[in-house]
Amino acid sequence: MKILICGAQGFLGRHISQVLQDAGHEVCHGVRKPKLPERLTDPEEIAINYTQDIEPAIWEKRLRRLGQIDVIINAVGILNETTELSFDAIHRDAPAALFYAASSCGVKSIIQISALGAVNETEHPEAMTGYMQSKRAADKTLIASGLCYLIMRPSLVVGIDGGSSQLFRSMASLPVLGLPGRGEQQVQPVHVEDLCAAIAIWLADENRNSMILNTVGPQAISYRRMLEIYRKAMGMPAQCMFSIPMPLMRMAASAARLLPQNVLTPDSLRMLEQDNVADAIPFAAHLSRPAKSYKNWFADVPAHMLASSAIAGWSLPLFRYVLALIWLVTAALSFGLYPISGSLALLQPLGLSGAPAMFMLMAASALDLSLGLATLFWPKRILWLMQIALIAGYSCIIAIFLPEYYLHPFGPVLKNLPILALLAYLFAHQRDTK
Repeated sequence: MKILICGAQGFLGRHISQVLQDAGHEVCHGVRKPKLPERLTDPEEIAINYTQDIEPAIWEKRLRRLGQIDVIINAVGILNETTELSFDAIHRDAPAALFYAASSCGVKSIIQISALGAVNETEHPEAMTGYMQSKRAADKTLIASGLCYLIMRPSLVVGIDGGSSQLFRSMASLPVLGLPGRGEQQVQPVHVEDLCAAIAIWLADENRNSMILNTVGPQAISYRRMLEIYRKAMGMPAQCMFSIPMPLMRMAASAARLLPQNVLTPDSLRMLEQDNVADAIPFAAHLSRPAKSYKNWFADVPAHMLASSAIAGWSLPLFRYVLALIWLVTAALSFGLYPISGSLALLQPLGLSGAPAMFMLMAASALDLSLGLATLFWPKRILWLMQIALIAGYSCIIAIFLPEYYLHPFGPVLKNLPILALLAYLFAHQRDTK
């Protein structure tokens, strides 16, 4: 079959694509930014944009240009809204336009990757978050379209390269972690391999029928227990966890909206509080076997590899912010928080005094300020090399003109060594994007 996967660059899209290609299907990738044609063997890519493609005519033109598409898989989704990305456009309007165009172009089947909602969402629809409301709106549109469909409603999806899995592993690797409430909120993670297997099984059935499939693992577990499972998989000892009262968590989630992050938001906290579980028997029956237990999530991955990538998830930004703080505080001190006369006195052994000394002090302060801001907003390999070179240069100048600082009991120059080590670590881990 010829299959179009919308969202093929995402975590789910990548895995689904690989499984379907291995099964012999012809796969087309719908992506935001198509790659340049580097290899002719790559699946065909087409540009899609769910923030703009909300008219059926756009999709009809696109589908007819691709030729006869047998199946469309919608794996596009966002967890939090921004000024550019809205739930209604990405989860509701663009999929609705796609489903309408698919019906007009003779597409046989649609697979919609939706989401598992709260246990009581039917009785209390008013409690649904904007995320869930937009997902359910797309589900209803597909059900009413007359197309043959598979609507998959996963809980958290586990995978070594999954965004949520990476986040939870990083959280689990922290030495101390605060839990929302007592951490007893219920989740039912499913492994990405089981989700992909369920899709392949449905597509292999020539007499397939429309169905809604709660895509969940074999057992519900608490949020606290999930983090303990991740930590055990990384071979780490028990983590120190403490409870954060839910009112305080809600206040923190509201305040966190002002920060450049999308992990802690009022909606994400509400969805966690509502529990995210379902009966596992129908999904296991579809697979003709039990879904993967948490005991086998990372059975083939060495614990030290899981741990190192998890620790890097929080240590890299931590090191960056600490480094930026050093540069910014140094700049503030040199600009006048520390007496200017004292700073100028440090330049006298270099033969600088008067206006030249003041110019050199202000120039160095401006450089420190620039490096601090660049560390925050422009992390690049060249930036880390520049800072290594600058610190090495400062150390050489001190060695020549102020050698007594090498014997100072507070070790001001020796403290450059851990900073150089930190910079070397950042340089080694930096992956510049084009």
